[in-house]
Amino acid sequence: MATKPGVPRSGAISKGYNFSTHWEQNTPLTEQQQAAIANLAHAVVERPLPPNLAQDRILEQQNGLTVSTKDSSFGLEHSAAMEAVLVSTNEFYKWFTDLESALKSETEEKYRHYVDTLMERIQICNGILQQVDDTLDLFNELQLQHQAVATKTKTLHDACDRLLIEKQRLIEFSEALRSKLNYFDELENISTNFYSPNMNVLNENFLPLLKRLDDCITYVESNPQYAESSVYLLKFRQLQSRALGMIRSHVLAILKSASSQVQAAIGSSGGSKASVSEGVEASVIYVRFKAAASELKPVLEEIESRASRKEYTQILAECHKLYCEQRLSLVRGIVHQRISEFAKKEALPSLTRSGCAYLMQVCQLEHQLFDHFFPSSAEDVSSLAPLIDPLSTYLYDTLRPKLIHETNIDSLCELVDILKVEVLGEQLSRRSESLAGLRPTLERILADVHERLTFRARTHIRDEISNYLPLDEDLDYPAKLEKAATDELETTSDDENLVFKTWYPPLEKTLSCLSKLYRCLEPEVFTGLAQEVVEVCSISIQKASKLISKRSSPMDGQLFLIKHLLILREKIAPFDIEFSVTHKELDFSHLLEHLRRILRGQASLFDWSRTTSLARTLSPRVLESQIDAKKELEKSLKATCEEFIMSVTKLVVDPMLSFVTKVTAVKVAMSGSQNQKGELVMAKPLKDQAFATPDKVAELVQKVTTAIQQELPMVTRKMKLYLQNSETRKILFKPIQTNIVEAHVQVLSLLKAEYSPEEIQGMIKMPSIQDLQAQLDTLEFF
Repeated sequence: MATKPGVPRSGAISKGYNFSTHWEQNTPLTEQQQAAIANLAHAVVERPLPPNLAQDRILEQQNGLTVSTKDSSFGLEHSAAMEAVLVSTNEFYKWFTDLESALKSETEEKYRHYVDTLMERIQICNGILQQVDDTLDLFNELQLQHQAVATKTKTLHDACDRLLIEKQRLIEFSEALRSKLNYFDELENISTNFYSPNMNVLNENFLPLLKRLDDCITYVESNPQYAESSVYLLKFRQLQSRALGMIRSHVLAILKSASSQVQAAIGSSGGSKASVSEGVEASVIYVRFKAAASELKPVLEEIESRASRKEYTQILAECHKLYCEQRLSLVRGIVHQRISEFAKKEALPSLTRSGCAYLMQVCQLEHQLFDHFFPSSAEDVSSLAPLIDPLSTYLYDTLRPKLIHETNIDSLCELVDILKVEVLGEQLSRRSESLAGLRPTLERILADVHERLTFRARTHIRDEISNYLPLDEDLDYPAKLEKAATDELETTSDDENLVFKTWYPPLEKTLSCLSKLYRCLEPEVFTGLAQEVVEVCSISIQKASKLISKRSSPMDGQLFLIKHLLILREKIAPFDIEFSVTHKELDFSHLLEHLRRILRGQASLFDWSRTTSLARTLSPRVLESQIDAKKELEKSLKATCEEFIMSVTKLVVDPMLSFVTKVTAVKVAMSGSQNQKGELVMAKPLKDQAFATPDKVAELVQKVTTAIQQELPMVTRKMKLYLQNSETRKILFKPIQTNIVEAHVQVLSLLKAEYSPEEIQGMIKMPSIQDLQAQLDTLEFF
């Protein structure tokens, strides 16, 4: 089918749609414009049809068909044809044919008219689309022109931006170059100002110029690659040295002026140093000096703020030194006079306490004044050392001669308490920052006191304990204990002196020395002294025990030794130390044999290839030996207790022990002669032996019974006299009781084997073990 000329092109429709969409997106309407379009659309809805369409509209409403004027005339003709008279068949067929044609024409006319209307509309739409296409072409062309203009504009803008960036870069380069050159250009300006006759430290421009000079030096040092940077750096440093020299001279002048004013005030106050020394912390020494030197504070604060630089660190140290020299010239005489007055009036402990308290007061005031001028340097202890050290050294020089001549251990211990607890422990801990400069000197004094105390303690141990010569009254045991017991009964109050009077003097001196030194000396030093004094005391007690054994009785000597060793062991237990010392010695004994071999030619002196050469074996051997005084004390105590137990056992049951020994010897002898025949029975009964007759056995049993009734109570009384602790007496008496019972058991077993029950009960009268045990139990709880 051929395309009709009026059909719209799809390309134009698509392009028109795209343009309208693009237009709608790029040119949105406002709310006011949209409201106006809505009103216009509403008005158009009521618009009347054109005249040619209005008549057709009326006919459609009347006939129900849309026909033209030609249709009306055709209808008239048709109605006329309907009214024609049909005569013949041909006429009918003709009429029918005309009628059919008329109907067909009437039906097709309506559609033709509609087609014609559509074709007109298509042509109109094609015209509109053509106009739209033309409009789009114009828009495309306008868009291309716009893009070309935008491209040219962007190129122009980019070029302008590049020019602006280049301009800014050149400006920044120029400013950077100018800023770098400013550091070098400042040389002439700073030189002119510093060499000006009107320039001094008090000038308001001095500190800003000094800061600028420091900045220039820092910049030139960090950029050595610049031309002539070394020359400029040298000139800058010369200016800096001149400025720092001016500061040093200014500080020295102000400090000297302030010192002169204070000295003048001291002279005008009465001229008596005594009156001034009474108030060394008064305003004349500190407040006036602070007021006179107040103009130094800004300069010193500026120097401290730049103390990170080497040059300012040096000038700050020089200012510290100058300050300390001037302050020392003011307070040295006053401090020396006050300490000298203390030394004349007071004893060594009081002098130490007063001197340290006064020196700490001066040190604290000096630290406060120093902190006023040098706030950033006040925490550094070494800054005030040139001032504090001479003052504290004078106190040390005053105390040391007195320490050297001090022989009383109690006074030396008191000095340790004063320095360690009161001064270093309390005062310095509470005001540690301001008094830190005194700590080295005070610790040095304390070390000297420790050294002197250690020396005097060793001398005391040697003279009063090791070399102690006992008097007769010191060895008067047990009379001394009996007298003390009588005095204790007469005295109602608990007096420890009564207990101490019963002790051997070296024991009391040992414990007293240990109790004093324990809190005063360092643990390492005290351990050595404690080991030595315990060992010496133990030896001294043992010597006294031997003398008492000769003077009174061996039992008194043994109980004396047990008593004092127990007291010594009990009293040293609270000390939290080890009573052991390791001694090292050099042993050359192994070299003797090697020297003999060399003399005989069997070895060489310089034969390095052999292990037997003298050069390899010349080094001495190190021998280590450990001495534990506590263990030695325990060993001595144990041996003495065993000796006492055996002596008491022998005193009571010695006849029974001798009898058992004889019986055993006889049995061994008789059994040895009969071993060849295989007979173990004695040829002669035991009771037929001369020493084992019933009478002899009854006699030895009677002796033992008498000893138990007479000697054993005496032993228990002595034990009670020497050993006040009942538990100790029970522990010591228990082995004695066991030994006595064991001796009776052995004898009773022999008697039962060799004697008849009648002989045992009638003639020998051997007590039963139960009776013996009951008798001993009555003695145990004494």
